[in-house]
Amino acid sequence: MSLPAGILRRARRGWYLYDWASSAFATVILAALLPVYFAETVVPASGVRWLGLHWSATSLWGYASGLSALLIFLVAPWLGALADTAASRRRWLLAFFPPGAAATILLVTVGPGDVARALVLYIAGASAFVAANIFYDAFLPLLGGPGERDRLSARGYAWGYLGGGLIFLLDLLLIQNAARLGLDRLWAARLALASAGLWWGGFGLLAWRRLAEPPADAPAPRGRALAAEALRRIRGTLGEVVRRRDLALFLAAFLLYNDGIQTVVKMASIYGKEELGFSTGTLLGTLLMVQLVGIAGALAFGGLAGRLGTRGALLASLAVWLGVTVWGYRIQSPWEFWVLGGAVGLCLGGTQALSRSFFTRWIPPGRSAEYYGFYSVVAKFSAVGGPILFGLIRQATGTARLSILALGGFFLAGIVLLAALRPARA
Repeated sequence: MSLPAGILRRARRGWYLYDWASSAFATVILAALLPVYFAETVVPASGVRWLGLHWSATSLWGYASGLSALLIFLVAPWLGALADTAASRRRWLLAFFPPGAAATILLVTVGPGDVARALVLYIAGASAFVAANIFYDAFLPLLGGPGERDRLSARGYAWGYLGGGLIFLLDLLLIQNAARLGLDRLWAARLALASAGLWWGGFGLLAWRRLAEPPADAPAPRGRALAAEALRRIRGTLGEVVRRRDLALFLAAFLLYNDGIQTVVKMASIYGKEELGFSTGTLLGTLLMVQLVGIAGALAFGGLAGRLGTRGALLASLAVWLGVTVWGYRIQSPWEFWVLGGAVGLCLGGTQALSRSFFTRWIPPGRSAEYYGFYSVVAKFSAVGGPILFGLIRQATGTARLSILALGGFFLAGIVLLAALRPARA
């Protein structure tokens, strides 16, 4: 059952607005301010000693990122199947993003030396962020037909880059003008971290009120029957993935190249700070530029998909990512970091938007949350290995340059698997 035209337009606006809201967390917490604050302020310069081992800020951040991904990996298929069974994408979205926003706001309590508290709040917020995105992504097949989804997905990411970039800019202005406002820079940074939670929670509620989904065709089971039906659907989805060659190939490719993308996003700031020794201004300025370039990049790759096809546009973006890892290994000066940031911004939103819309061609009607739950499992499993590998290489060799170079293998393998796809069979 489709949505009436007026409700559909309102739901699309709400869907774009949620990306505007949640991208505050993706930008400020995952990619920009929190990694720098964690390495520069929370963790002592000499690192910490736990369990008889020495832990650097880079290694701790990599392991925490991997753990948050692992938590979602364990529950995402069940959540998605539950949402489809009860036609409750909207309700489950509300169950996750407010707690995630609350954990983010509580980062205001994290000061120098509060390593454990910072990691617990980060893992809680990141897990809720990803869980909420299962249900947010599951709205996409309800909002447009197959020919519209590349464009809708790209617009969602463009709105996200705009919202994330705006709150990031406001946070930078707050930190730079802390003295004029009667604050020291430490408290300004803590307030900036909390602002991401306020932005996510406030705009998220406005978006949630606009979202809509068709009613269930039949009354949903309850209690144990609901859980049993969800498990039955999970088994069915796994069987379908195994039987459908091209779907399995796409998910294997996505597993690999998304691992590389998520690791670059999560580790870039801390790599620039701890390994390259670049100034905080260079790091945060580059990340702000990534947000602005990302708006144009997401829309441009949406248009490119219309010319080359979705797979062709994805392959082009992965070629850029492969170049990013090689250049990141050799990088020496701040201006190179700026140029590298421009390349990342150009292809980041496009790769993610096209991956999300490309996946819709394999989703049976009425099972979008279930399939996106499985998609999130792959996405989150892919986000486990890269950060942990990054941390292990850094800890074993004493340099993160080899960690960056190793990520190129993820993108190369993704290119090979995508090239083997026959998308016309979907």
